Amino acid sequence: MQDKPPRKAPLEPPRPMKPLYWTRIQLHSKKELASSLVWEKIEEPPVDFQEFVDLFSKTAMKERKKPLSDTITKSKAKQVVKLLNNKRSQAVGILMSSLHLDMKDIQHAILNLDNTVVDLETLQALYENRAQQEELEKIDKHLKSSKEKDQAKPLDKPEQFLHQLSQIPNFHERVFCILFQSSFTECISSILRKLDIMQRVCKTLRSGEGVMHVLGLILAFGNFMNGGNRTRGQADGFNLDILPKIKDVKSADNTRSLLSYIVAYYLQHFDEDAGKETCVYPLPEPQDLFQASQMKFEDFHKDVVRLRKDLRACTVEVEKVVTLSEEEHLQPFKDKMEDFLSQAKCELETQETLLNNTHKMFLELTVSFSVKAKSGEKEISPGTFFSLWHEFSSDFKDQWKRENKTMLQARLKVAEERFRQAKEKATFSVKPKHASGIKAKLGMKT
Repeated sequence: MQDKPPRKAPLEPPRPMKPLYWTRIQLHSKKELASSLVWEKIEEPPVDFQEFVDLFSKTAMKERKKPLSDTITKSKAKQVVKLLNNKRSQAVGILMSSLHLDMKDIQHAILNLDNTVVDLETLQALYENRAQQEELEKIDKHLKSSKEKDQAKPLDKPEQFLHQLSQIPNFHERVFCILFQSSFTECISSILRKLDIMQRVCKTLRSGEGVMHVLGLILAFGNFMNGGNRTRGQADGFNLDILPKIKDVKSADNTRSLLSYIVAYYLQHFDEDAGKETCVYPLPEPQDLFQASQMKFEDFHKDVVRLRKDLRACTVEVEKVVTLSEEEHLQPFKDKMEDFLSQAKCELETQETLLNNTHKMFLELTVSFSVKAKSGEKEISPGTFFSLWHEFSSDFKDQWKRENKTMLQARLKVAEERFRQAKEKATFSVKPKHASGIKAKLGMKT
């Protein structure tokens, strides 16, 4: 069976051009449905190549090489009972000295879920330094034996502090639930922000008008430069790894790059607001692309699994507090935590659906650009895909800002010249003065 011919006619530039070393994509040879590809939607705009030929033909000035020599590199009295080891006692002591609180403030905060006086950071420190079961057993044993003695030695301050904390009803379970509620909200919000960035970037790259125009120009100029080449010409698309390299293709006189030319051409022919403050950047922002490149779907899935596991643990702890608490200490913990658990379950399910949809959207985007995973990878990663776009968008934006500034200055210069000419015209068009006086009157009589 004969291969189908390329969809595009061959190009023969008037002069030999500098090549653009891309890996072309021709749609007739693709197994995927053409309608799912970005390249199917991109059209090469009609371009006047006269200036382009002058700039990027092979009739380049010989690069002045450095001299060979430049290329070679030159070469206290009262006794107390200490039940904790020294390191542990010191850690609890430091925590105690950092807290400017009464134990009743801590108890109020925990029983009433009120962090106005005792903040979450302090609760975290109290939770991490709480007495372990073995320590509590030693402290309780000493206190029981002390009651039977007349002059028993008192506990050291760190031991007393840990004992007082343990007397707060269900201290461990309550603080665990309070801290989890805070961390759950923060984690869900963080994942949501990241997925929002990922979705926004994917949508823009898939169908953004500015992106389509820019890729169309790259395709047009690239096909022109590769005209007559059997392996690079007549391309319907190209591998994205060429994007960061476009800035390295220089004009014949080495004064500008292919990227700067494409940016200028885009602004002059596709952006009505070029050189104005209302000019909108056509590609995803470099910062968004960088953040997207740092994301890993496996990390998102691990976060969701961890949250689900901790949510189950929190549910168990809430049930334990509700079962063991006396009536006076049951509220507001019971109602607030049960409301939180119900809401958290719904939020987690919504987040998981959003994560799966975003993952699917990303994979569809990579397919639409005909990007394949590297050998050894199950699927292409956001890091691999978005890093190319981030580098390209960063370079493109630098040129875009520079070109916009130049065009704005040119607009201002034209406006100033028009104002100057209008002012000069107003100065010279002086109305003739009507004659008056005795001579004029005598002349009128005659």
